[in-house]
Formats: sequence, C-alpha cells, structure tokens
Amino acid sequence: MRLLLVLPSVDPRKGGTAEAVRQLGLQLGKLGCGVDVVSLDDPKLSFVPEYPLTVFALGPSRGTYSYSKSLVPWLKANTGKYDAVIVNGLWQYHSFAVWQVLRRRDIPYYVFPHGMLDPWFRHTYPLKHLKKWLYWPWAEYRVLRDARCVLFTSDEERRLARQSFWLYRANEQIVALGINPPPANADDLKEKFLVAYPWLHGQRILLYMSRVHEKKGCDLLIQAFADVAHRDPLLHLVVAGPGQTGLVARLKNLAENLGVMDRLSWLGMLQGDMKWGAFYSAQAFVLPSHQENFGIAVAEAMSCGLPVLISDKVNIWREIKNDGAGFVASDSLEGTVENLEAWLDLDVQERIDMATCATTSFQRRFTADAMAKSLVRVLEDNA
Repeated sequence: MRLLLVLPSVDPRKGGTAEAVRQLGLQLGKLGCGVDVVSLDDPKLSFVPEYPLTVFALGPSRGTYSYSKSLVPWLKANTGKYDAVIVNGLWQYHSFAVWQVLRRRDIPYYVFPHGMLDPWFRHTYPLKHLKKWLYWPWAEYRVLRDARCVLFTSDEERRLARQSFWLYRANEQIVALGINPPPANADDLKEKFLVAYPWLHGQRILLYMSRVHEKKGCDLLIQAFADVAHRDPLLHLVVAGPGQTGLVARLKNLAENLGVMDRLSWLGMLQGDMKWGAFYSAQAFVLPSHQENFGIAVAEAMSCGLPVLISDKVNIWREIKNDGAGFVASDSLEGTVENLEAWLDLDVQERIDMATCATTSFQRRFTADAMAKSLVRVLEDNA
C-alpha cells in the first residue's frame, strides 16, 4: 500500500499534528507501506531535509491559510501513484486542495481533523468562528462530506466535532493514535539532562512540555503551583516548549508576582535526548489544557512512567482515569490545584503504583504500532 500524507507544515515547533504525522509515517513504513509527505513548507528551511520521511515541500505558502499555487498541480500530476491520500488538519489550503483534485477521482482520501473541530474554538474565538462559517459550506464541510472516512482519535473527539457546525456530514471512524516507545537508556538520558540543567538536580520536578499557548492553561498551572509550592521546598516546575514571546513574558510576570519565579525553569523547546531526559528526570507531567485532541506529550510522559495530571478537556482523559494513570480534574484553577494536591497526597508506594499504571496504559492503548495497524485496517475496510 502506498500512502500520501498531506499537512501544512512538518515544522516540529508547530505542535502535535506535525509530530503525529512523523510518528504515523515511520510506523506505517515498518508495516511495509510506502509513505510520502506533502507539506507547504519552504524547502529551504532546515527542518525539511532533516525530516525522516520523503517530503515534497511545495512552499513557501502565503498567509495563515498557507496558500500555495504549486499544490493543486502537484496533486493532479502525482496522486495517481498512491492508493490513498490522508489529509492532516483543517482550516488551511491543503485540505481544500485535496478535495478539489480528488472529489471526482477514484483515489480515496481520508481526513484526520486532529481536534480542529472542537467547539472550544467556537466559544473562545467567536469572531474567528464566524469567519470560518463564511467558508465552511463551500470548503471544509465538503472536504469532510466527500472524504472516504473522517478519522478521529477518540470517541470524545468525535462527539465534540459534531457540536461545532450544524451543517455537518461525515463517515466517521475511530483510529488509535500513538507514539513509538521512548529510548531505553533512561539513566544516561536523565544524567545528560541534569548536566545541562544542574540546578534541577535533587528537585522534585513537575514537567509541562507542550507549546506555550493560551489554550494550554499555562496561567492556571503557574497559579496552582504557587498555591501548593509551600508543601515541599524541593518542588520545581519545568516549562518546556516553544511559545509566543509576549505570552511567555506575561507568564513570567505572573510567576514573579506570585513569588515563585525561582521555583520555575523556562527551558524552551527540547528535542531528542534533552526531551527524553526531561521526562525521565520528572516525577509527574502536568497539562491543564482547555482543549487537547490527544496530547502527544501526554503519551510520551506515560511511556516514561510518569503519572499525568491533566484536565478533562484532554480527549483521552477517560482512558487515563480508568487506567489509574494519573489524575483528572476540570480546566480551572480549582481543578488544577486539585490535581496537584491529589498527587502530593500520595505516599511513596502509591506513586510507584501510579507510575506503573501509566506505563501499562501507554503499552495497552497508545503505541505507534497500534496506531498504524488501526489505520491500515480502516483503509483496507474502506478501500
């Protein structure tokens, strides 16, 4: 089976969609599928040749819509080589272009919305939602309607997607999402991380690793941490991830005003050994997000045996709660404090047990192997 994965950008700084496509493509390759990627990146950017899959970068694209005049001609000339095309994400030109080219061809296309139909966006950005309504009937609605299948990574995501637009029609399927196992040399990676950040040695690290974005609830996390920090002088919050300069500055001011700036470390984006070293050095992972389709970093944390303290707006929260892999509460200050307090109240054995549950839950539900096999089954059943 030969597959084409289409997305706006393979830039790792763009968040979960780019990482999900990378993980999916690599695992599909291990199953014997031929996998190519089309993006709208400028081919001169450094991360394009570094990508581990064959990438046809057709940018640079224009504007936030990521328009590229090269995409439709390329799709017309090349999609005949593939058994299926998989669109990743909505609201940018790549999805509409695939619909334009394939709606009257025999080559099926499938769509992963990656959480972009969540009604949180409608409530939080009403003006943007109104703008989306202007082109929903002639663009994204048709993209979903004519797709062979629309692929959701949890039943929660599918349920929420139906609430964003009253004009909605799709052949819905659930496909597992997952990641490859972490590197096994945990001690070496932990040591390498702590050598790079020596002031963290001996600290009880709470790790936030994701984009620093308003939807992630970073402000709630800092306020909640300030509320519980007195319980243990060794408690330290590490914030790792790319973010807008203005937002990061405001969050740092918040930490300063709350008197916990010296208990926080802002490490920026971590990759490779440093990323895994941070996971292995932490004692728990925190993500009080207001909207999270899956949370690649949540699965990564669980794969490293970290309990995860998340909001009930992370769409895999039910699985985590049922598996005893962490604590779940509302995406509010009260809920975030509740999660931190519950974790701090655990005794040593209870923490060990929860860490074991996190690893077991990952192995059962969130591996890249399960993801790829699940997708292949859907593709074969709907060919």
